[in-house]
Amino acid sequence: MHDMTKLAASRRGFLGLAAGGLALAAGTGAATAQRVRTRARIVILGAGAGGAAIANRLFSRLDGAEITIVDGRREHWYQPGFTLIAAGLRKANYAISGTGDWLPHGVNWVQEHAAGIDPESNVVTTTGGQRLEYDYLIVSTGLVLDWDGIEGFDLSLVGPEHGISAHYAGPEYAETSWHALDRFTDRGGVGMFGRPATEMKCAGAPVKICFLAEDIATTKGNRERCEFIYNAQAPNLFGVPVIHHRVRQIMDERDITYRYNHVLKAIDPGSKTATYATPDGDVTDRWDFINVVPPQRAPQVVRESGLAWEDRWTDQGWIEVDMQTLRHARYPNVFGIGDINGVPKGKTAASVKFHLPVVEDHLVSEIAGREGTRQYDGYTSCPLITRVGRAMLVEFDYQDNLTPSFPGIIAPLEELWISWLMKEVALKATYNAMLRGRA
Repeated sequence: MHDMTKLAASRRGFLGLAAGGLALAAGTGAATAQRVRTRARIVILGAGAGGAAIANRLFSRLDGAEITIVDGRREHWYQPGFTLIAAGLRKANYAISGTGDWLPHGVNWVQEHAAGIDPESNVVTTTGGQRLEYDYLIVSTGLVLDWDGIEGFDLSLVGPEHGISAHYAGPEYAETSWHALDRFTDRGGVGMFGRPATEMKCAGAPVKICFLAEDIATTKGNRERCEFIYNAQAPNLFGVPVIHHRVRQIMDERDITYRYNHVLKAIDPGSKTATYATPDGDVTDRWDFINVVPPQRAPQVVRESGLAWEDRWTDQGWIEVDMQTLRHARYPNVFGIGDINGVPKGKTAASVKFHLPVVEDHLVSEIAGREGTRQYDGYTSCPLITRVGRAMLVEFDYQDNLTPSFPGIIAPLEELWISWLMKEVALKATYNAMLRGRA
């Protein structure tokens, strides 16, 4: 019972609520636990949400460790904000900060990308030719967007001229996507939405932008001039059955057409047509607006490293970690955090928050000569926006059980203003606290 109380309190912290009010997340132990003396060499690949956060936590826990973080990106992107930008609710700069702003002083930041990973020799090589030996490796690279997986698509097409949105591509593209959506909801026509067949980050985001687009058209008084079609990649609208049924109910209520087993494979911006692979063969439809979400995969350097699963997700390359400890199955000195993990759930920022204490516990415990005990249960949170000012706070685990942080207070499948507030106001402050290692 005590452990469940601590877990609920931790989730409340992530969502930015405490004692019924908004608050930053409280610490989860990284800053207050006893420091461990070590000379261990730790290399972290990626300085995104997972990499920056674990760097801060380990820097607080380990006295004397040599911590190196490898990432050539100068900008840090707050990816949960992309949907808000693409719906015209925020500007691009809302999601942009400096990578170095979140890294602790004393950590060695190699401002290059990883070019090779050799888990047999415990060496990472960089694009600049550096050779980094490690005792422990943490892979937190995130994933890559395979835009080439959509024939005929190019990021230069994004915007109102072609009626193309691609809000996953980055803050600036999300803002350009808003201009395309704004024009579509002014003029009307057919709007196409959907998601890829691969695993993906924040699987609810394509549904969110569809719901927001429909709400924007309604607010403008142009709903009757717009047709909305959501193309699901599977025989459901969401992988968790109870959430699928609720999303389907909302789409029925709002006259949003949904089609199952439709995977976008090509677009023709000249004729404004999209081709979808279906079990019955390809189908081609015309659109006036289309939101393109591409296939998503592990970075090539990870796919070629020998860390990927050999019999699962072979076209995507997620690393083979234990689903509860997040430790690599074949290389015990390697851990994964975030989107890169080959686990059944967990490609959201909220999941990263729950990956962190697990990896920290097992790595620090080993250095201290004891066994780690923390386990990840697949916790995933998705503030599923249904309209401007309303959202559903859906939380679930590996077994597709709903795991509400506020049972009896916030109904997870109800469209509520407080759930919207968490997404639109509280989440970013708590995300920032997570990056600092304090949540």
